[in-house]
Amino acid sequence: MSPTSPTDRDIPEGKISKADIEAKLAAIQGGVVQVERDVKSLVIAAGIVVGSIVLAGAFILGRRKGRKRSGYIEIRQL
Repeated sequence: MSPTSPTDRDIPEGKISKADIEAKLAAIQGGVVQVERDVKSLVIAAGIVVGSIVLAGAFILGRRKGRKRSGYIEIRQL
């Protein structure tokens, strides 16, 4: 391994304590939580947009079908 590999830089000198492990896990978890929040908000926004498009499409198609099926009755007075 080269002296600048990531595994060599991450190894502290001496013993690894419980606090070192907890600090590293907290740093990793903090990054994961931030990514989770970002993705969650993106998924919610995309769901709202897709739902709106589906609802608008159903409304337009239903309105068009209703126009085709309904007849126009003209009443004239004699």
